[in-house]
Amino acid sequence: MFRSRRNALVKRLWKQRIVLTVADDEAVCKMENHQEMKSVVHSVLKRLKEVQLEALVQAVESHGAEPSGCVLVPRGDLRLGRRTSQPHVICCQLWRWPDVWQPFELKSLHWCESANELTSICCNPFHWSRLYKPESPPPPYTIYPQDLVSPKDRAPREPVSMETGGSNQYGSYRSHPPGDSSGQFPPQHPWCTLAYWELRSRTGRLFPVHKNGINVFYDLPQGSGLCLRTLTGGTSREGVIRSRQNIGLGITLWKEGEGVWMYNRSQYPVFVNSPTLDLPNTRPLTVYKVLPGYSVKIFDFEKSKCYQNVENAKLPDGPFDHNAVRISFAKGWGPNYSRQCVTACPCWLEVMFTVAR
Repeated sequence: MFRSRRNALVKRLWKQRIVLTVADDEAVCKMENHQEMKSVVHSVLKRLKEVQLEALVQAVESHGAEPSGCVLVPRGDLRLGRRTSQPHVICCQLWRWPDVWQPFELKSLHWCESANELTSICCNPFHWSRLYKPESPPPPYTIYPQDLVSPKDRAPREPVSMETGGSNQYGSYRSHPPGDSSGQFPPQHPWCTLAYWELRSRTGRLFPVHKNGINVFYDLPQGSGLCLRTLTGGTSREGVIRSRQNIGLGITLWKEGEGVWMYNRSQYPVFVNSPTLDLPNTRPLTVYKVLPGYSVKIFDFEKSKCYQNVENAKLPDGPFDHNAVRISFAKGWGPNYSRQCVTACPCWLEVMFTVAR
């Protein structure tokens, strides 16, 4: 009974693998024959206990929509024909990205508990993301004119309570609330506050974030975070309605050290701009297209403080927040788009960071 159950799980995993097509020329050249790959996969899977196989099946069959545990295997390379590869890279090849070949192309996600493991590594492919490198040249449409957003269209700096409609317990929001000498904040202070916008109108109340990680989604079967579905009201704008449906699993934001990362969990690109993704005194900022499955470091607290120390006061900014990031779901903006400003995007998020002095 045990063996038949285990074999059934292995078959389900093998059935879910990504099959390479003729279009995947480079991957086809690098990939060894089918039988070699199958042999390596079984050498990985045979190391797993049944409960680990079940977690892997749950992750793969739900495409990461359902939470699943870590799947730990011993660190070390596996031989695949004339080359070697690490187990988590092979699993990511099989069930997510057939063109991933090196560990440095991947970044573990914040819900993976194996980051500090010295002897083991997680092989759950949905505990990993592809690493997006902002220094790579952006597509030609990504440089855009500085948004002409009047102060009245900005998210209010006075967050309201999610329960009472009054001020939050931490008082008025400030871009630079005082921290202690270590740069840490009292527990009641959020490290960021989220505002959801549809076109030029903010929808719902501000959402303070206290935990290290937060999911922002429209349709997530299981999980917690900011559900945009609960914030949206009735609208007759077809573009907004269509864009809402494209948000899907949305994004994950998490604070890691002195930086904040964003993971695109949806099936569509998201577009982001941030003061710390560019060089200091850069105007206009750059909008980056982040594809599904990729992570990018969207904000750096230390870099933000350094940038402000060398700020050119004569820059013709207009309204500009050094500690805010904008993220548009599925729709980009810029000179090659009909949407010149982020306020023309149907569904977008403003992330306002709490930065210690």
